Amino acid sequence: MTAHINANPGDFAETVIMPGDPLRAKFIAEHYLTQAREVTNVRNMLGYSGFYQGKPISVMGHGMGIPSIALYTHELVHNYAVKRIIRVGSLGATQQDVKMRDIILAVAAGTDSITNTKRSGGYHMATSAYFPLLHKSWTLAQQLSIPVKVGNVFSGDLYYDPDENLIPALEKFGVLGIDMEVAGLYGLAQEFGIEALAILTVSDHCLTGEETTAEERQLTFNHMIELALQTAIQS
Repeated sequence: MTAHINANPGDFAETVIMPGDPLRAKFIAEHYLTQAREVTNVRNMLGYSGFYQGKPISVMGHGMGIPSIALYTHELVHNYAVKRIIRVGSLGATQQDVKMRDIILAVAAGTDSITNTKRSGGYHMATSAYFPLLHKSWTLAQQLSIPVKVGNVFSGDLYYDPDENLIPALEKFGVLGIDMEVAGLYGLAQEFGIEALAILTVSDHCLTGEETTAEERQLTFNHMIELALQTAIQS
């Protein structure tokens, strides 16, 4: 056990699906996994283990922001021998041709956070997905007839960011959207030598002002979840 995860050794599968919202983790466990059991609940950051199509899979919330996902990723890797993490979450679109509910496979992530730079001796290292996992997910999306867009995202430290130049800059450089965690996950995955991928659904649009409700984000991103689970068991 750690200070933040009260699971026992062996409770987590080698692959963990990680949404930000612990209630989304509960939804995935209850609706997609068989023999699902709760393995951790410290601070209500719920985690479950079970089986998807006969393959062991775990799902756990990671909270909001790079510091939160970095904390749980560190402990899952170092204390529970997790070898693959797939983030499923929401994204704010920053391109006109990215539409509400589009699914994004994040190739790489920029960020305004200093956390990766702090761990890499002050250098700005690129943060990218594990390519075989990314390619597998893209291939499965074609086979399952799930439309996806593939490209770069940006992970911001502030949800309510006062910088009026940020969104125009992301639009100018072709960044598909903004979240708060992918760059942190990808940076840690590269440092620790594990596999990582982010599969994101557009929940709001930074250019048009469109948005989904919290309940919709929690319960209705089924294509993203199904793609993540299929990617997990076939990789």
